[in-house]
Amino acid sequence: MTSIGGAASSGMVDWNLAVATATRLVRPGPDVSRDEARAVVAELRRHAKSSEEHVRAFTRMGTEEIHDTPVLVVDRPGWVRANVAGFREILKPLLDKMEARRGNSPAGAVLGAVGGKVTGVELGMLLSFLASRVLGQYETFAPATRDLPAGGNGGGRLLLVAPNIVHVERELDVEPHDFRLWVCLHEETHRTQFSAVPWLRDHLEGEIQSFLAETDVDPVTVLERVRDAAQSLVGGRPEGEEDDGGRSFVELVQTPAQREILGRLTAVMSLLEGHADFVMDGVGPDVVPTVAEIREKFQQRRAKGASRLDMALRKLLGLDAKLRQYRDGERFVRAVVDQVGVDGFNRVWTSPNTLPTKAEIAAPADWVTRVHRKAEQ
Repeated sequence: MTSIGGAASSGMVDWNLAVATATRLVRPGPDVSRDEARAVVAELRRHAKSSEEHVRAFTRMGTEEIHDTPVLVVDRPGWVRANVAGFREILKPLLDKMEARRGNSPAGAVLGAVGGKVTGVELGMLLSFLASRVLGQYETFAPATRDLPAGGNGGGRLLLVAPNIVHVERELDVEPHDFRLWVCLHEETHRTQFSAVPWLRDHLEGEIQSFLAETDVDPVTVLERVRDAAQSLVGGRPEGEEDDGGRSFVELVQTPAQREILGRLTAVMSLLEGHADFVMDGVGPDVVPTVAEIREKFQQRRAKGASRLDMALRKLLGLDAKLRQYRDGERFVRAVVDQVGVDGFNRVWTSPNTLPTKAEIAAPADWVTRVHRKAEQ
């Protein structure tokens, strides 16, 4: 197996083992012939291309820019490899700090012997779960390689996970061509967001790095916090402790400073996801004949989950929060557009200072007052 970015098996995470584990455990895709698979790939590429014009016209974003970010139609292992490359890049500063302090920790010897492999296996298990569920993604953090090309000026790439798209369209029993275009409209909106707003990627990376910088890099402390989080998730809190309110694993291992940063990140992700849903619904009726049926069935699928295990993992990974981001973000975008129009909404992309706060996502009129009314005074 090709290593992910050089010496991938050293340090706190065995990245190659993560890829190998996820690839081995991920469920096989739907049964399609080779000719059918080729046809799906070709159609997704066509839809991604046609979606550019639809999205740019509707959003009025980036009409003069030419998208140079590639569209990659991938299978589930391809999605895993792309995301491991992205994780390795974004987590490198944190893991380097943990590596430096590992030798001074009482747990250093144990972590040095097996920690990287254990973490690699655990990451691979989580990715194997997610790899069968993601329909598409704008991946922006992984460095460009021959197998993972990227756009110029730090751009990323648009991933469309073909087997997952086919699986869901069959599960929902919807018109395949319409569903594929509908998915592409959502994902193309994300590509437009990052292409038309050049500061957005660096802003997100800066927030993520600030979040990680607040992490206590002492391995013993990290292990204790992971243990406490696991106890809370399985109902094993020490006697007398208050209920945590059902927070996810991600939330349970935060410091107060991290919670502030996460609030800002949550607001941005709610904006991006809600905007994509808003655009998808706005463009859909004109170009996707069965959009109403698709939307209704897809919303039902989002809400219910597949099984008890699926629900538990969604909770563990904080995916329930992501579902709220779609809903709350779409409400924010719709309310702002209703008040000030599309061009007025697009002031949100002016700078990091015009992004909505977490509170403003829930109260769109407050954002309008801050960004529009004060500017007019």
